[in-house]
Amino acid sequence: MTDPTPKLYHYRAVFRSAYDGDTVTADIDLGMHTWLRSQKLRLLGINAPELRGDTHEAATRTRDRLISLCSNAQLVIETAKDQTEKYGRWLARLWVQGAHGRWRCINDLLVAEGLAVPYNP
Repeated sequence: MTDPTPKLYHYRAVFRSAYDGDTVTADIDLGMHTWLRSQKLRLLGINAPELRGDTHEAATRTRDRLISLCSNAQLVIETAKDQTEKYGRWLARLWVQGAHGRWRCINDLLVAEGLAVPYNP
């Protein structure tokens, strides 16, 4: 029997944009001078308010916070092997290096700040 635990992969990434509070576009450094450009990532384990409808204001606040956390920051993405969601976005946890070199999970920060909720499909 094989190990059923998903294998996690870590990559350096350059933030490009955020569509909403749980979808970003990033350039991903695969190593050995190989990059995946403009990759859409869905933040794993969270759900943020939608830009359409009654939640537009909350969604804008969440997106803006996500942008502030990612812009001009050293990012690492953590993915589960071969896991994309129904729209083809890679599922990932985003990590940002903060003060004193300490890494923080952006997904968890958005939940802790009340800007997103935990999500486990």
